[in-house]
Amino acid sequence: MVVTSVSRSVTCRVVITASALLITLPASPGLLTSPAAAESVGDSTRVGEAPANRTVSALAWIVADAGSGEVLAAHNPHRRLPPASTLKALFAVTALPRVPGDSPRKVSKKDLAGVGKGSSVVGVKAGRTYRAADLWRGTFLRSGNDAVHVLAAMNGGWKSTVDQMQAKARALGARNTRVVTADGYDAKGQYSSAYDLTLIVRAGLENGQFAKYAATAHARFPSATRADGTPTASYPIQNTNRLLTGANGIGRYPGTIGVKNGYTSKAGNTLLAAARRGDRTLIVTVLNPQRGNGLTVYREARALLDWGFKSAGRVKPLGYLNQSGTNT
Repeated sequence: MVVTSVSRSVTCRVVITASALLITLPASPGLLTSPAAAESVGDSTRVGEAPANRTVSALAWIVADAGSGEVLAAHNPHRRLPPASTLKALFAVTALPRVPGDSPRKVSKKDLAGVGKGSSVVGVKAGRTYRAADLWRGTFLRSGNDAVHVLAAMNGGWKSTVDQMQAKARALGARNTRVVTADGYDAKGQYSSAYDLTLIVRAGLENGQFAKYAATAHARFPSATRADGTPTASYPIQNTNRLLTGANGIGRYPGTIGVKNGYTSKAGNTLLAAARRGDRTLIVTVLNPQRGNGLTVYREARALLDWGFKSAGRVKPLGYLNQSGTNT
């Protein structure tokens, strides 16, 4: 089925297939109308100019201006979906202020006992002392669930951290987020939404430490340490966000400042991306593309960022991010 909508002489073709909803972003520019101005964002979809033949197949996505809070375009922004490791953004927003970088921790076997089977890990070893800063780099760059478990132990324990994350989500206005695991590991009843994750990223980027870790492409992780956690040997680690590093056939996106990618068999590929051009910062969230391979999430995020930077200031926003979605 092909559904065509027209707004101010701009034609948008929404191609519905049996397997996925493909939103085709046409090449012609124009001013698009939107629902009546409101603070809330409904389940609206807007498409505008973008490179010809680009499509976005994700189950949910959003393009928002971090500064103004304007939601420029969205598809199923409030749909509840498994977030995978993008939930680590909420973990960091919650725990970073409580676990400063210079805090040491001698890791116990108990700290690592709950790391889920098949988890991404950075290589934390029981019996070794680490500084929190190294564990945060292991979390942001390598999506290390082992690092998250140790940081959660430093933050009062796993359950306490999950409860804190849930409270933080509510404080930010993320009403379609339910936290079961602090690291985003699949669990029954755990979900978030493109809108909520965008709120969380916006709040995170206001924290200098969050922004620094999220934008770090390469670092070193301790393989041996002194009693105070100071590394005596280390190995290189690279950020798994390919828009930041330009790895595996995906070119680095100009102006990228982070923030987090994820994957589980239940969630599919997920991505929180932010990029800055001049005085404008855009946040794009893409959840579970329905076509291609594991790199499609980056291609779709790139297409949305391209559209967003071309269209910002020229389109009427669908709505605005909840103003409680900041750390102010």
